[in-house]
Amino acid sequence: MLEDLLTGAWQSVVFGVVGVALMAAGFVLVDVLTPGKLRELIWVQRNGNAGLLLAANQLGVAGIVFTAIVTSYDDFAKGLASTVLFGLIGLAVMALAFGVLDLLTPGRLGEVICSDEPHPAARVSAATHFGAALIVCACIA
Repeated sequence: MLEDLLTGAWQSVVFGVVGVALMAAGFVLVDVLTPGKLRELIWVQRNGNAGLLLAANQLGVAGIVFTAIVTSYDDFAKGLASTVLFGLIGLAVMALAFGVLDLLTPGRLGEVICSDEPHPAARVSAATHFGAALIVCACIA
């Protein structure tokens, strides 16, 4: 019993580290997609548009990791590998969705996201990121 508990605890730590790493990759993704430094935009300039997009991205990545873990293989290594794989696929799909939305709308979406004034495009972009993540969640399940 203690061995099962320790094994489960260790696996939780590993999945947690992988989940945090994927969320960090999501941060980097949004930073690359938007002009300027995301840390500066959100934490110093308090830019709501960038904050909303990052929040949607982080929730989306967390949803993908959650779904991948819950539906994971019984084998720990396969489950961990599938979580990493689906997390990376999710990031790629979210980046693709951002790019497509940018092509379909006037101006540069990244610049709109970085503007100081609240902009409805930020809400649309956030919904697109989260929606793309939900699509990946459905594919996993």
